[in-house]
Amino acid sequence: MEHVIEMEHITKEFPGIKANDDVEFRLRPQEIHALLGENGAGKSTLMSVLFGLYEPDEGRIRVRGTDVKIRNPSDANRLGIGMVHQHFKLVHNFTVAENIVLGYEDTRWGLLRFDSAVERIESLSRQYKLRVDPYAKIEDISVGQQQRVEILKMLYRDADILIFDEPTASLTPQEIDELMKILRRLAEEGKSIVLITHKLREIQQVADRCTILRKGKCVGTVDVASTTSDELAEKMVGRKVVFEVEKTPARPAETVLRVENLSVHNSLTESDVVRNVSFEVRRGQILCVAGIEGNGQSELIHGIVGLKPASGGRVTVNGVEVTDYSIRERSLSGISHVPEDRQRHGLVLDYTLENNLILNQYFEPKFQSRGFFRFDEVRRHAVRLIDEYDVRTSHGPLSLARSMSGGNQQKAILGREIDRSSDLLIAVQPTRGLDVGAIEFIHKQIIAERDKGKAVLLVSLELDEVMTLSDHIVVMFEGENVGEFDPAVVTEHELGLYMSGSKRKGAA
Repeated sequence: MEHVIEMEHITKEFPGIKANDDVEFRLRPQEIHALLGENGAGKSTLMSVLFGLYEPDEGRIRVRGTDVKIRNPSDANRLGIGMVHQHFKLVHNFTVAENIVLGYEDTRWGLLRFDSAVERIESLSRQYKLRVDPYAKIEDISVGQQQRVEILKMLYRDADILIFDEPTASLTPQEIDELMKILRRLAEEGKSIVLITHKLREIQQVADRCTILRKGKCVGTVDVASTTSDELAEKMVGRKVVFEVEKTPARPAETVLRVENLSVHNSLTESDVVRNVSFEVRRGQILCVAGIEGNGQSELIHGIVGLKPASGGRVTVNGVEVTDYSIRERSLSGISHVPEDRQRHGLVLDYTLENNLILNQYFEPKFQSRGFFRFDEVRRHAVRLIDEYDVRTSHGPLSLARSMSGGNQQKAILGREIDRSSDLLIAVQPTRGLDVGAIEFIHKQIIAERDKGKAVLLVSLELDEVMTLSDHIVVMFEGENVGEFDPAVVTEHELGLYMSGSKRKGAA
């Protein structure tokens, strides 16, 4: 059998957009096949069609040489197709075993045969070297272990065609290396794997072939061993991409942001999720806060910009304490903020782009007079930023923010915040989920701000980004600053140990 999956002439259209346009995709037995493309290229849509989350408008699917109709995920499961989603589908207050058997319970006389289920889970864990405690609660295990649970869910359902959607988004370098070994082991054991990822290094490391999508169309399929990362990137975006960020050595000057013993309280858990964190950011410097998601980075930034009150400590900007200032007062004191959640905190989705571009300046005299908007000035401002930051839209300044792609939403926010020329730029996950072309553009803008003498506070989960952009690194684990590093000296491996809590500053 040459192919276990054949998808031919797949077309899937949503209102106003053709997500898949006559796409071809074929998966061989025991192959790791990467699916690559820009944001909005149609990768996840194509695999959602294969997994039964969407039905195609046109085209046909063959599984192991037989034409099939996959109307829902249950149909996919029966055909031996499983999928690990980017955001895990786990019940956090259930145990590992309960999550694995959920919806696929082995019963006799109406009673759950839980002991036999646990025996099978332990057998699969040993066979595939997926070590996990079947009785541990999901909320008590690491993100890497949760991913193993998702893989075991597929194996428990006898899936031999496995789809992984951006599987390394929240993993440490050690967990990523371990996952790559697991994928290879699964392929050697007879599984066929589809890997959706933006990370070219992972494709080069583990994939046999790669299919590239661009604007809903299939650009082609290549053998990874005979294709460079540069060639993959060029096929993906349709132009050459510069991966090496040109960055001169930093020349830090006076301190702009000083954070002293800052603590932030979580009212739900009745505990501090940020505890006594201190650091400072200087002009002409990019300081990066690194860590695995959920270790207090978000709350730290919320405490600095005023989205959450501090339960202790001080925040000072240009020598002025702003700990008790409102969000607007902090913004006007010299803080620009590119938020982690662009749709929730960065944009009003049902506003036009031109209105979104003045959200934190609409009250300034240049945009209003005697309580009335100066619409011509608002339009001129929007047109200039759209041009400078290459924000691509369907209706220019009048486009609704909701209708824009994630990458263009992010460029609009970045342009708005940089244009204010604040002394401090805070950028949280500025390239999350973006393709290499958008990442290249945003990195250049951040470095340009540093070189203008601005202070930049970057929060990133991407170690490549941390090592490439930062001049100084602070690692957070469980709400605390566990180490500070020079990116020119520290290795990704050592950073990963601190990020996972295996090492702390001052520890032997």
